[in-house]
Amino acid sequence: MTLPWHLYLMAFLYVIAGINHFMSPRMYIKIIPDSFPNPKLLNSLSGAAEIILALLLIVPSLTQFAAWGIIALLVAVFPANLFMLQNEKAGFGLPKWLLLLRLPLQLVLMYWAYQYTF
Repeated sequence: MTLPWHLYLMAFLYVIAGINHFMSPRMYIKIIPDSFPNPKLLNSLSGAAEIILALLLIVPSLTQFAAWGIIALLVAVFPANLFMLQNEKAGFGLPKWLLLLRLPLQLVLMYWAYQYTF
């Protein structure tokens, strides 16, 4: 079974994002809401999940599972996007319109992953 190029693109993007959790942890820890316990652990878990799910995407028998996992991960990290919008320090000084744009972008990423769930 030949996988479509856009599935490899998705996998590549999630691997890069996951690696970045370990290369620049402060950036990610900064956007974890204050009410969440152990931000360092959450950052490591989300980075590892991105890498693992990305690699599973390109295993044909596990693509559907991985796509559902990515959707779940995007739901789980959504509070960080809201926190960036609500907390000036977490927003890195980005304009509000750009932070607002991130919210529906999560839905686009979920839809992209959903394409591989069936």
